[in-house]
Amino acid sequence: MRYIILPLLLIFFIVSEIYTFIAVKEAAKSRWFHWAYLAVTLLIIAYIVYSFTQFDRRQGQTRQTLFTIGLLLLTVVPKLLVTIVMLGEDIVRVFSGTIRAFSGQTGQPFFAERRRFVSLAALGVAAVPFLSLLYGVTEGKYHFKVRKKTLTFPDLPDAFDGFTITQISDVHSGSFDDKEKIEHAIDLINEQKTDIVLFTGDIVNTHAKEMHPWIDTFKRIHTPAFGKYSVLGNHDYGEYVPWPTEAEKQANFNAIKDLHRQIDFKLLLNEHIKLHKDGQEIALVGVENWGHNFKKAGDLNKASGALGKDDFKILMSHDPSHWDLEVQHDPRHYQLTLSGHTHGFQFGIEIPGFIKWSPVQYVYKQWAGLYNNLGRYIYVNRGFGFHAYPGRVGIWPEITVLTLKKG
Repeated sequence: MRYIILPLLLIFFIVSEIYTFIAVKEAAKSRWFHWAYLAVTLLIIAYIVYSFTQFDRRQGQTRQTLFTIGLLLLTVVPKLLVTIVMLGEDIVRVFSGTIRAFSGQTGQPFFAERRRFVSLAALGVAAVPFLSLLYGVTEGKYHFKVRKKTLTFPDLPDAFDGFTITQISDVHSGSFDDKEKIEHAIDLINEQKTDIVLFTGDIVNTHAKEMHPWIDTFKRIHTPAFGKYSVLGNHDYGEYVPWPTEAEKQANFNAIKDLHRQIDFKLLLNEHIKLHKDGQEIALVGVENWGHNFKKAGDLNKASGALGKDDFKILMSHDPSHWDLEVQHDPRHYQLTLSGHTHGFQFGIEIPGFIKWSPVQYVYKQWAGLYNNLGRYIYVNRGFGFHAYPGRVGIWPEITVLTLKKG
């Protein structure tokens, strides 16, 4: 398959570069500008090729790979749109030339001249994703949003009426590059002054050492009356890079688990604890990662123990596919599940009341925000950090505040 895909990608890149250069030539007549465009393009291509040749799978994602992917998207996506517009013009030119040839209009050339306004339109269309992606990698990735929801449950114990939860997810600390912005996000978390703070997995991209520069920063998250709890995500198992030995992989995994202790979070590993208030209680259940297409270390039966249908339960499970495939159908009736994982693809359009779209919705049925099935809720956090693409466009990093109400 790769012998088919790689040549096709190469052809696409060549065609897109040709069409974009044609559009640039039509839009700007200065030869110096043309040469400058070609020089910059060649430098970018050379850097991207060099970066990919230097990629070390043992290290996984690094800041250099993040930068390279961001640069690649900034280059490819706008040129794709230019190519679509310019190719559309060429199809029209071929169609028109064919009609003229068959109608006997031999006095005109087969190909009509290119229209400058089409080239300008192509570049104008391309400017939208270019500027959006540029904003995403410079500001969007740290454009933190506090999203608040009130959820009503008929079986919520009276003592927990008004109980508040702050949820964060998908920290991916190895991707951070701005301490001031992260500290601002921690301040936002502390400003919510909720009863409990919950973190639903992916503290790193791969290696425990990624979190070391950020331990003191995340330790600043205040410990509220009911504590701070966390679970593991798929990236916390170190399974996306090769390890010299199984022992080194296990040592990294142990170190990742200990990171939660170092930032004063209690890591729940297929277990539950009871939260007590005024003689009543609710259960907080935490499972290890369970994903349809990812590691299935989560054990719902083990985590729940003797809990039954009548116990009010908050479940932390990193991957929302767990809720979709197992949790929502479980006879124990998990009233509320908190997940993350999808990041909302870090790209999409969200206008409350009008549109909510992201490519990730074609992979995950529950991908961002609140979903409900017969009184069983799941909230999917859009993620605190970022991974792969070093930015966010339209799907902003999230701090969730949930209020539980009796009713």
